[in-house]
Parts: sequence; C-alpha cells; structure tokens
Amino acid sequence: MLPCPGAVRCLAAIAIVSASTAAWAEPDPDSAPVPTSAPVNAIESTIEPQRARPDETPAALTKKAQRLADKARTAPMSPLERERWHRQLAARRGKPAPAPLNIHNNWTREVLPVPAQGPVAFDQDRIDLFFRCHFTLEPTDMDPRLFQALVAAARHFGTDQIRIVSGYRAPKYNLILRKKGREVARNSQHTHGSAVDFRIPGVPVGALHAWARRQRLGGVGFYRQSGFIHMDTGPIRYWNGR
Repeated sequence: MLPCPGAVRCLAAIAIVSASTAAWAEPDPDSAPVPTSAPVNAIESTIEPQRARPDETPAALTKKAQRLADKARTAPMSPLERERWHRQLAARRGKPAPAPLNIHNNWTREVLPVPAQGPVAFDQDRIDLFFRCHFTLEPTDMDPRLFQALVAAARHFGTDQIRIVSGYRAPKYNLILRKKGREVARNSQHTHGSAVDFRIPGVPVGALHAWARRQRLGGVGFYRQSGFIHMDTGPIRYWNGR
C-alpha cells in the first residue's frame, strides 16, 4: 500500500527542521568562544589615534589669529629704533598727506592716479589701455620708459597733474592727420607706441622742454605755440613745431 503524498511531505519537512536544529545546537570545535562584552581597555586598544596625513593642509587661520601669529614672529624694536620711529611720527603729525599725481588723458577724459612718492609699479596692460588711440580705440604695446619719464617730470616740477595731448596713434589716424596738413611724420614714433605729447599745467613749456632734453631719452619736440612737448624713445634728435 503506497503512503499518502501529504504524509511524505510532512515527514520530509520534519527531517529538515531536525537537521537545522542539530546544526545550530552543535558548536564548531574550531571556533573560539566569543565573549558577550569586551573590557574597555581592549576596545580602546583597538582604536588607533587619528593622525594628520602628510598631504593634509592645516585649517586656515582667521584674520585675527594670523595677525597675532605675525606679531609674535616680529622681533621687537630696539629702544633706538623706537625713538627714531616716534620722531618720524611727530614730524608728520598735523601735516596733510602728499597729493597723488593724476595723469589726465585729454581725449578720453580718463585719469590715471599715481603715488606722489615712492616706487611706481603699474600693470603694462593698464598703461597700454590708458594711452590707446582715441580715434580707433585700439591700444598697443607702449614703451614703459615713457610712463616713467612722465612721473619723473611731475616729481621734478613738484606738480600733481599731467595732461596727455597724444599717446598711441594708429597708422590709419596718423594718415588722416597727414592728409589734413597736420605736423605729423609719415613714420611717426606715435604709431609704434614710442612717443607721448604732454604738458604740465603751471610749468612753462620752455622749462619742460629743457628738462626733457637733459634726460636724453630720445627725440624731443618743442611746440611752444601749442603749449606742449613731444618725447619719444627713438634716436636722439630735437626740433621745433608750432
């Protein structure tokens, strides 16, 4: 007589459950007993202290902390240095700061301020843009010696302003001026960014012309009637114009 299929399935399920229970009940002889709780010292010993990696940058200091750090690194002044510093401070007390030098471009109405004293450092691109051709608005690489000469002239005469009559002149604009009969050379130094025409208010043009010739920077043109001089960095030569 064949057993009932349902009974066979029940017996198989009971056998599987019995085997699983035996597997859970029998401990593995090769495995060590695991404690339910570990001592605090054992846990702490497994945690390694965090160390900064070599490639890690320290956190940025605040402005105040940076100033305090810089102050701590600065050596204190000696009594002699402190006395000299107090004398200089007393000499400047109550006196206005020297006025800055303002270089005006007569065509663009722009102003380029320059420190009245000390070294002058300007970005060349800014100078090129300031002296750009006012007709085409295109700049060129201006000779930096011209800018230095302007500052030197202003400081020599003790003035706070310079008026630029002409800086860079595009070849197209130079040709237009020649066709109009103006006093411009065919291959003018202005078209190469090597010349500047300027005047200094309050300074006689004759005195400015004499100063420019003493510099022996290059060509110097004297335009007494128009009230300005020409300076360039080309060959040394002199001429008079209207």
